[in-house]
Parts: sequence; C-alpha cells; structure tokens
Amino acid sequence: MRPHLQFARHGIAYRPAILLVLALTLVAFAATAGQRVYFAAKFVPGEMLRYRIDMRMTTTGKTTTPIANPEGASKLSQNISLLVRLDVLDPPSDAVASADQTRFRATYEKSQAQSESDALDPGEPSLSDQYDRLEGQSIEFTLEPNGQLADLKGLEDIFPNRSESDPMLSWLQGISAGNRFPRNGVAIGQKWSDEHPLEGLPLSDVIWRTESTYMRNEPCSSSVPSSASRQSSEGKGSSEECAVILTSFDISRRGSPQSDATPQDYLRDGLRTSGTWTGSGESFDSFSLATGLLRNSTQTSTQDVDYEIKSASTGSRIHRVSKVQTQSEIGLVSGPSPSP
Repeated sequence: MRPHLQFARHGIAYRPAILLVLALTLVAFAATAGQRVYFAAKFVPGEMLRYRIDMRMTTTGKTTTPIANPEGASKLSQNISLLVRLDVLDPPSDAVASADQTRFRATYEKSQAQSESDALDPGEPSLSDQYDRLEGQSIEFTLEPNGQLADLKGLEDIFPNRSESDPMLSWLQGISAGNRFPRNGVAIGQKWSDEHPLEGLPLSDVIWRTESTYMRNEPCSSSVPSSASRQSSEGKGSSEECAVILTSFDISRRGSPQSDATPQDYLRDGLRTSGTWTGSGESFDSFSLATGLLRNSTQTSTQDVDYEIKSASTGSRIHRVSKVQTQSEIGLVSGPSPSP
C-alpha cells in the first residue's frame, strides 16, 4: 500500500502558511480611503530581497496500520527558521518566455530546524539534518504568473529525492499574488474571496476558501527598512505606509461524507479512500504602498484530519487521525536594492 503518510504528516501542515502569504513582491499605488490599489507583479533584474521565515507546527494524532506499532509517535513538534536571499535574475533569453515570468535565485543563508517527538523512528530522516544541508545552498527557478514554480535548477544537488525538499520549497510558491487580488483593484474596507482545490491529498474534492479584507493603512514596521523607506524618510521626512490585509480561510470537502473521496491516482493503484479533512485560520499581512513588498505576515491555522486508505484487493487499511496547529511569521529584512 502507498500510505502517503509522509505528506500528511509534514507537507500539508505548511500549506496554509504558504498559500496565505499573498505576495512578497508586488507593485501598488498609494491609497487613501476611497481610492483603489492596483496590484501587479513587477520584478527588476539586479534587485535583492531578504526574508526571514519562522514556522512552528504541533501535530497530535495516531496512525493505525496493518502492522501494529506500539512505539508510534502521537505528538510531534517542529520549529523551522530560514533566512533567504532572493536575487532577481535577467529574464530567459528564449523567445517563448512570457513577460510575466520572473527568474530568481534563492540562497538559504540560514536554515535551522528542531523537532521533538514522543517516539523515535529510525527510518525517518532527521529534520535538523535536512535543514542543515540546505544552509548556504542556492537554487534557481522561474515564477509563473499563477504563482507556480518552473524550471528548477540546483535542487537535485541538495535533495535527490524531491519529496524531501517539498517543505523547503513550498513557501516560495507564495511570493506572487497571482490572481488572488481583484483585477480592478481594491479599496480600504473592501472584501473579496477565492477558492481552489487542494491537490495531492488522499481525499478528493478538498477545497481551500479564503476571504480577504483591506483593513487600513498604517506605518510599516520592519527590523531593517527597505531602500524605498529610506528614500521616503530622507526626501519627505515621513514614514513608509503599509496596507494591512486580513485573510481568513477554511478547508472542507465538497459532497457528503458518504460520497466516494478517492482521487484518480489512488484508484489506479487499486486503493480506496474515505474520511474528512477540515481546517481554518487567519493571517495579517502588511504590504508597502511604496514598493508593494510584503513587510510582515503572521498566520495561525488548525487542521483536523481523519481519513482511511484501503486496498481494494486485500482489504488492508491505514487509518490516520490527527490535529495540526501551525504558526508562521515572515518579515522583510532588507530590499529591494541592486546586487553588487
């Protein structure tokens, strides 16, 4: 049987922190009450951005398998800290490259992780070792207009097994807003919503829904001001203004609990799945009105999972019940500024 428990245990827990970071690099026009802000991706080759990412996750639950494991973990805590430099590269030279595509180099200047569990699994790679391997390494990728990553290079030198690298890469998929903002702009007090399916889960038709509100403008806060903030301070003597966005989300499955929840790839492998996958959370995101950069983001989320994977031929089963609580913080440390 293919349980996909590694993904359920590690990968999806970081997804809310990733999908709710609406953008790291956008251009916005300053807005006051009644005026609209238009967000559009714009990256300048030679610019450098540096972000701090801190994630904390606690998972409690139990997995029941055909082979009993009385020493199986029932609680797992993980803390991850990253400092990532993003360099905007020259666009691809080929003629088919879209003007909306951007090429980046991501260098993990700091990469640390700690984990605590009430059980030891010798077969599981150490989280600390995985992130230690990442420190000092660089990868290159193209950011598509929809926020997806393409043409990854350098990753295979760090993690030959792509599944091991998913948590290290997943936050990068949130550095562009894609189509999450209304195309006709947003004004203070405006609400907008979005939904899309979550792929790769052991259950089909699981939907991610968000509702966002443009709360207000306020002075930006950051440990190190951006170059735009320094220029504003020197030229006008005023602090940089930020737009504050509140986003709430929920995860649920369409259809009744009795309806078939088996994804197509599981069906092809002779498996059947059933159960529930729900979640909720919210984030506060602060975007510079001068540069459009995400200055700060804090997010909390909770997910409740109860699913079963069954072999259609043998009847053997894997049953997973867990609760995942996640907190994340993202902050702009420096940027944008030309690379030396």
